[in-house]
Amino acid sequence: MIVARALSTLLVCSVLAEPAQAQDRFVPTSPSQLRQSYAPIVQRVQPAVVNVYAAKIVQNRNPLLEDPLFRRFFGLPGQQPEQMQRSLGSGVMVDASGLVVTNNHVIEGADQVKVSLADKREFEAEIVLKDSRTDLAVLRIKEAKEKFPMLEFANSDDALVGDVVLAIGNPFGVGQTVTHGIISALARTQVGITDYQFFIQTDAAINPGNSGGALVDMTGKLVGINTAIFSRSGGSQGIGFAIPANMVRVVVASAKGGGTAVRRPWLGARLQAVTSEIAETLGLPRPTGALVANVTPGSPAARAGLKLSDLIVAIDGQAIDDPNAFDYRFATR
Repeated sequence: MIVARALSTLLVCSVLAEPAQAQDRFVPTSPSQLRQSYAPIVQRVQPAVVNVYAAKIVQNRNPLLEDPLFRRFFGLPGQQPEQMQRSLGSGVMVDASGLVVTNNHVIEGADQVKVSLADKREFEAEIVLKDSRTDLAVLRIKEAKEKFPMLEFANSDDALVGDVVLAIGNPFGVGQTVTHGIISALARTQVGITDYQFFIQTDAAINPGNSGGALVDMTGKLVGINTAIFSRSGGSQGIGFAIPANMVRVVVASAKGGGTAVRRPWLGARLQAVTSEIAETLGLPRPTGALVANVTPGSPAARAGLKLSDLIVAIDGQAIDDPNAFDYRFATR
């Protein structure tokens, strides 16, 4: 009897403790509670994501024509055969007037650019601005006579590791495709893609053709522009990189202002990373920040009072882990 009462007491304690452990779980009582979908977000966002087709004319060069002996005996033919090279990528409408942002490598060297909307309509587009340092380009639809669907920019500084995101683009040219995943990491700086290395990493499937496409959050806002993948096979292996929306916003603002190049602030100082040895010398708990290695006389840095061996640890409350992080924060101000 004593054992039975003890067992009964344990069961009561177990029952009392269970709601605290499983309070966010419940048994569905209707089919609607089982139906969870990203469809409302996709339907709102998808019309603003476009396919970008770029074409350029190249001459087929015969290696024999480079041989001086061959040219001496057979002469040099007049017109070399031409070939049209085409590339395919994605883009995002960021202004209702027909302004599209994409990757610079998608349209690099193109003689002709076309934009295809989600409803299959195609438009000729002109290149407004190219910025190789961020691998971004801004296009404008020619003779636009309507208001186009567009995406609003999210504040990419608010993104957190673990946030759910959707990637939208045209992988392998199969047509507009939506994949989902999470933000796997932030502020990736050792990628080696652009001058401003501060990428959002995601495990949402990104493949060739997704370049220039949208990475959106659960509010349907643009978190970043998909730009590259880490892959040993050429296909998605769950490591994709996107340019943060705050950097995209700067490039788009330059295009809207009528510029053909992005105007950036100049610091006038050379920065270096803090190694473990430097951190130990400076008495830092860990290697972080950007160390001032040189200051140009009369530069903004000099006028602001920066000196050799100063350590920059934050900009506007945003932590600076290394010089790449500083470059990004500085360029987006």
